[in-house]
Amino acid sequence: MRIVIAGGHGQIALRLERLLAARGDEVAGIIRRAEQGDDLRAAGAEPVLCDLESASVEEVAAHLQGADAAVFAAGAGPGSGVTRKETVDKGAAILFADAAERAGVRRHVVVSSMGADPAHPGDEVFDVYLRAKGEADEYVRSRPSLDWTILRPGMLTNDAGTGLVRLEAHTGRGPIPRDDVAATLAELVDTPATAGLTLEVISGSTPITVAVKAVAGN
Repeated sequence: MRIVIAGGHGQIALRLERLLAARGDEVAGIIRRAEQGDDLRAAGAEPVLCDLESASVEEVAAHLQGADAAVFAAGAGPGSGVTRKETVDKGAAILFADAAERAGVRRHVVVSSMGADPAHPGDEVFDVYLRAKGEADEYVRSRPSLDWTILRPGMLTNDAGTGLVRLEAHTGRGPIPRDDVAATLAELVDTPATAGLTLEVISGSTPITVAVKAVAGN
């Protein structure tokens, strides 16, 4: 498979790129800065320089041509302000979905956030972030030509992955290592039967492959 990842230099994305490359997939990661390219190459991915905050749909679609799947893992980051929540967490996610449609890439996996909701109240930066993610998720769900799956992880940690998760429509809050989020994404990309599902994931007691098969069969 050829898989294109938006936000290719993110902590989850780099882990995902290593996993996908190790299993033999062809992986490309979209990055904003050329100096990030070496980290992607070390992970086994092809760096693609493209700023999703300023690129056109046509530009991004050109990078998606020939892909079997697209993964949106970009984010403005915890230190960013309100404006970039709108331009990255919402705007870039919508742009990427439009570009996938334009390029004919049906399989579309989104890394969202637990609590994402277009109607989330409040005026703090994190409130804006949850609204932006919720609006982006809602947009992706509305695209009839995308086989989308939305993954909403709990509190992210840098602990070593265990390979054991709880993956359900609603898990309740809890932590999860980034390693296990990346491993769950790799399994979801490869499981189109999860299309149309919005899933929460936290650490649990079920092996990731088993957990994905269980939700795919529901």
